[in-house]
This record gives sequence, structure tokens and C-alpha cells, in this order.
Amino acid sequence: MTVEKHDLHHEFPEFNDEIRALKISDAHFSRLFKEYHELDHEVHRIEQGVENTSDEYLETQKKQRLKLKDQLFVILKKAQTAA
Repeated sequence: MTVEKHDLHHEFPEFNDEIRALKISDAHFSRLFKEYHELDHEVHRIEQGVENTSDEYLETQKKQRLKLKDQLFVILKKAQTAA
């Protein structure tokens, strides 16, 4: 089974500059980015079979990852339009 990458640089390649800048200049973005990265890593490990959990737990983690991605996207769009 091929596991797709979901890190922000793959999800939003058009925002690479904004991601780098916001990680340095915006503490809220940086905290959300770190939380997203850690959650994505956990989901990736579960999907690869490195960690075992229930399907329900995995789905909960995926939904949380999506929620964080949506929040990060809003911040990235605002940063892009402000530039």
C-alpha cells in the first residue's frame, strides 16, 4: 500500500515562502504547524503499519489533521493576500 505524504509543503507547494516566513514570524502559526506535523507523522506511521491502533482512533486523528490543515490554510491565504 502506498501512503501519500500530507506534510504542508506537499499539500500547499504554492505557499512554500509563506510557510517558511510564518514559521519564524507567527507563534500561533508555528504552534499549529508543529501540531500538524506531529499528527501527520503519527497518521503516516499508523498507515504504514509501524503503529497499531483502532480504525476509530485513526479516523479521529485524520479529522484532527484536516481541521489543523484548514486552519493553517486560512492563515496562509491571509498572508499571501497581505503580501
